[in-house]
Amino acid sequence: MKKLAFTLLLATGLLFHAQHADAQIKLPPASSTQFIIQDLGISQVSIIYQRPNIKGRKVFGDLVPYNQIWRTGANNATNITFQDEVKIEGQTLAAGTYAMFTIPTEKEWTIIFNSNAKQWGAYTYDKADDVLRVKVKPIKLKDKVESFTISFDDVNDQHMKTSLAWENTKVSFLIEVDQKAEILASIDSAMKGEKKPYFQAAQYYFTHNVDVKKAAEWMVEADKGNTKAPHIKYWKSLILAKAGDKAGAVKAAQEGLEMAKRDKNSEYIKLNTQALQAAQKK
Repeated sequence: MKKLAFTLLLATGLLFHAQHADAQIKLPPASSTQFIIQDLGISQVSIIYQRPNIKGRKVFGDLVPYNQIWRTGANNATNITFQDEVKIEGQTLAAGTYAMFTIPTEKEWTIIFNSNAKQWGAYTYDKADDVLRVKVKPIKLKDKVESFTISFDDVNDQHMKTSLAWENTKVSFLIEVDQKAEILASIDSAMKGEKKPYFQAAQYYFTHNVDVKKAAEWMVEADKGNTKAPHIKYWKSLILAKAGDKAGAVKAAQEGLEMAKRDKNSEYIKLNTQALQAAQKK
């Protein structure tokens, strides 16, 4: 949370610096500021940047020259913050806030993570402050992107892509986290406590193929503590089916379906029906 708070403060400071408006009037910035944040596993990644528009200009190879350092946006250098250690295109990068520069070319882009996050543009950029460089291939877009856009795409709890799109060009780089050991240690610790998180632990063990037998044991315990919940019955059915207990899986889905119908819960009517059909085929 401290890192997130730091990021928010940094975002506020960069926005103030970027606007340069007279204190007595308010003017819209030529390049609007965007702050995006994305969960990645049990941590977060955030980016703050300014978004220039094409405005009828030719961008890459002209407004943004090829083979030169680009601030990757407008005004301040784009900042990216990682709460935990990550891998960028397979290379390790420590937690922290970095200036994200790029070197565009027609056939390849260099993505740069620079330790000097507080920079205006790329005018004081120093290669000696680079912490990591990776190379990615651009793709051509059919539809033109008017405003420079950074987005988080294809997100799951272990990896995602960060994409940069402007004009008819898009580049993406992969961000990965390896938090399994930390999560398993957290589950082990929680299971020693008085209030054991049977349901959440069973879900994680099941979805990440850790130990389906243990997941089944925990889900049975979770069901004991909440026997009238159709979502518990649904997950119990899935896990018991994977553990080889067909009869238990069918029974759990049937119970969950009855509960969902009683509660007029259309979501879990559908899900328990699907779980029942799957369990019956086993």
